Amino acid sequence: DEYKWKGPFYFIQGADPQFGLMKAWATGDTKNGDDEWEEEIKLAEQAVQAINKLNPKPKFFVLCGDLIHGMPGTQWRKDQEQDLKNVLKNIDQDIPLVFVSGNHDIGNAPTRESIDDYCKNWGDDYFSFWVGGVFFLVLNSQLYFDSSKCPELKQAQDAWLNEQLAVAEKQKCKHIIVFQHIPLFLRNPDEDHDYFNLEKSVRQEIMEKFHKAGIKAVFSGHYHRNAGGSYRGLEMVVSSAIGCQLGEDTHGLRVVVVTDEKIVHRYYSLTELSSQGIEKELLDMLAKQN
Repeated sequence: DEYKWKGPFYFIQGADPQFGLMKAWATGDTKNGDDEWEEEIKLAEQAVQAINKLNPKPKFFVLCGDLIHGMPGTQWRKDQEQDLKNVLKNIDQDIPLVFVSGNHDIGNAPTRESIDDYCKNWGDDYFSFWVGGVFFLVLNSQLYFDSSKCPELKQAQDAWLNEQLAVAEKQKCKHIIVFQHIPLFLRNPDEDHDYFNLEKSVRQEIMEKFHKAGIKAVFSGHYHRNAGGSYRGLEMVVSSAIGCQLGEDTHGLRVVVVTDEKIVHRYYSLTELSSQGIEKELLDMLAKQN
């Protein structure tokens, strides 16, 4: 049933609730300073409350990685995970949750064990799903960042992705949208590689593959600031964090409206979304049933 286009809809994208980073960042100890996350709990609760108030309801809420700050094997990790789950339990049961793995969830250089542990807690590290004629792909971007400890898992994701893109072509979907934690690039497709984007040759290969497949947009987090750009009709959307901000943006969420022709999105602060809801212009787009 979800293979068919039924008219415009919207979803909510959030990123980096990252329980523990605010204290770690403030104390300058990002390795061990994550022993408090009261502020992040409050922000995540605010995000859930804002989403629950929305009318009409979003089709789903996707969290684009770095659910918690504690890296695999660190002291506070289990507590951070449990506290995030406790907050997310309160989301309206009609709004499905979609989880994307980030570097703090599975490690900068993930292993089979760290990925297995993530999957036990949050679900598959890559998968696809359909909503109203639109095909969504969730990818494990750490396998593009550094797969040196699990090369066979990167090969498996690559093979799976090729199969999925072949399915999408056959099904004649309305749009294809990708979710991953690390952006392909922050502003320019040919910018230098650093911690916040993918290495240039890897990026180029993925961008070409996505462009050829007709993918419209990639949504990511990781940067803790809003950014983005485009490559040959492929839009790269980088959303700031629910949790710790590393730039001038406010704690927030992105509202993404999917229409027949295009994908339109706005970033809202948690306070804005909670008090005012979605702007009239976006609501009007949703009201235009085909």
